[in-house]
Amino acid sequence: MTNDMNSSQAGDPSRVEAWQMFDRIAGRYDFLNRLLSLRQDVRWRKKVLLHLLEKSDQMVLDVATGTGDVLLTLFSGNPKLKRGIGLDMAREMLKSGRQKIHRLSLDKKLLLIPGDSLWLPFSSQSFDVITIAFGIRNLIDIKQGLTEMFRVLKPGGRLLILEFSLPRNKLFRKIYLFYFRKILPWLGGVISGDRYAYRYLNQTVESFPYGKAFNQIMEAAGFQEVIDFPLSFGITSIYRGDRIG
Repeated sequence: MTNDMNSSQAGDPSRVEAWQMFDRIAGRYDFLNRLLSLRQDVRWRKKVLLHLLEKSDQMVLDVATGTGDVLLTLFSGNPKLKRGIGLDMAREMLKSGRQKIHRLSLDKKLLLIPGDSLWLPFSSQSFDVITIAFGIRNLIDIKQGLTEMFRVLKPGGRLLILEFSLPRNKLFRKIYLFYFRKILPWLGGVISGDRYAYRYLNQTVESFPYGKAFNQIMEAAGFQEVIDFPLSFGITSIYRGDRIG
């Protein structure tokens, strides 16, 4: 497990082309998320709701939004949210997300747009809450991505990151890694028709710093009161950090 994000991720070809990979599997992406996580991904996103701010009329930005599941979860469970924007490079994923938004009649509240997470196309201090789920590890330069999120977050605003981590219990971790390295890539590859996509998943998760190591990266980007909340025995974690001033 490396803590040197620049050396381990900057220029990594797998991450440079990640959005193209997600476009290839867009049609099966939601189905595979539910199947491979045994629907725990739905539960994990609902946990993010517990960390939202208490104020009303909040503007939300979801970075690396994919098919928009985070925004759909947040806006179906919190009346204090005013409007949400989702941003992603993968246009086929966005297309799928827009269809879901339309089916739920949330077109007036939610907007999905193409864009680069490293250069957010928004004015400084535009959002009350920023979320990113299972996307931070895919950024070519995580420090740059966090710096941009800090820039567009209002003072008093909050960043919520949902990301895979590794179980801390040694026995459970051993069992989980067998599933993660052997069964998940094979099953995901068979169903999606893209074996690379699900080999990529376990490789990026295992090379990603988590827990205190990632907290320190968030703090270096300017976030304060940073804390992590492990879920499902540490399979995933929610990272919360605030922009105080």
